[in-house]
Amino acid sequence: MSTFVLVLATGIGLGALYFLVASGLSLIYGLMHVLNFAHGVFLTLGAFIGWEAAQRMGASGWVAFAASILIGGIVGTVFATLTELALIRPLYERHIEQVLVTVGLAFASVALFEGIWGSDPLYISGPAWLDETTSLLGARIPNVYFVLMIAATLLLASLIVFLRYTRFGMIIRAGVENRAMVTALGIDVKKSFTLVFAIGGSAAGVGGVLAAHYTGYVSAHLGQGLLIFAFIVTVIGGLGSLAGAAIASVLVAVLQQFANYYLSGTGDLIVVVALAVVLLARPRGLLGRRPA
Repeated sequence: MSTFVLVLATGIGLGALYFLVASGLSLIYGLMHVLNFAHGVFLTLGAFIGWEAAQRMGASGWVAFAASILIGGIVGTVFATLTELALIRPLYERHIEQVLVTVGLAFASVALFEGIWGSDPLYISGPAWLDETTSLLGARIPNVYFVLMIAATLLLASLIVFLRYTRFGMIIRAGVENRAMVTALGIDVKKSFTLVFAIGGSAAGVGGVLAAHYTGYVSAHLGQGLLIFAFIVTVIGGLGSLAGAAIASVLVAVLQQFANYYLSGTGDLIVVVALAVVLLARPRGLLGRRPA
């Protein structure tokens, strides 16, 4: 029983991390139809700068931990905004070029990060509580999992409130449903594009800091490794569907962890099989909608 609970909690914690990355991808594709392969860069840069900030403030304190999350989110926001303004905006409706540019940015950024911080992982430390465990139904659950779950829940709730009850949120939702109609109404959709990129970058930056605490290290390839599963989650949940991304994040991560434990480490293979099954049975994903 305790093993089942531990594997389940590990899956939910990892699913929370996947959602922190996939939420931005889903929003960006839903509004802009941009497959942003540079999204992992926002995460990695947020993790590195957050680590630098924590080191200078005393990495073992809660203040340093909170500051690293805040700074990681800000760095992700700024870098994502600059990426949208400088590289994506000039290529609206040119999807192939957008993919090539984001792939190029991802490769160039990884090389830059290795040049600055080296190619070896930088092991991190944080508040001692994060390295401890909490007993739950007989299992010892690492506390960092709870932090990830809380962060993902807060992000999901914040995005729901933003999208449903703010003017920009309503514009974004309308743009996802019918971008041509929103443009015809005279609304400046470009501002919404930039805002969506900024939101996605912020979530990725925060996710980068938390991912570093989840794995215990930060490296130049941290974001790219998570980006693969974030794309799978986004496709399974339905491109552009925030709720779909949240559900798929948990399902994929739980399935992955159970397969790793009970099926001899075949978690990644099972996830790919699940992706193939979903694409064959429901090409739009679990909660994806037909194109307008």
